Amino acid sequence: MTITNKTIIQLLTGLLLLVIVFHLLIIVSIIPYNIVWGGRLQSEQEMYVFESISIVLNLFLIWVLSVKTRNPSNKYINIVLWIFFFIFSLNTIGNLFAHTNFEKFFSILTLVFALLILKILLKNK
Repeated sequence: MTITNKTIIQLLTGLLLLVIVFHLLIIVSIIPYNIVWGGRLQSEQEMYVFESISIVLNLFLIWVLSVKTRNPSNKYINIVLWIFFFIFSLNTIGNLFAHTNFEKFFSILTLVFALLILKILLKNK
């Protein structure tokens, strides 16, 4: 069975939506902010800034993936996806060195994101 880019993009979009829900749960204090961002956030104000940036970046990636679905050969979208691949790869390493075990677990998720994006990019070739 061959998995298409469309299927990979749908899976990645679903995972990104779950991550956005996770960040929203942090913003509304259902999940404590001291277990994310490597345990380094010093205040609620910092948390709001970092969580907002994360949500915006995840929404942007969802948009990029939707453009990729409609126009698979768009070289600018591919460049953005390569940037996200490197960001998720670096984030995987960073999560391994987080202060909390909870966030260390997220290294698995960021690795999955990086690999899915890589698979999307390599399917073009």
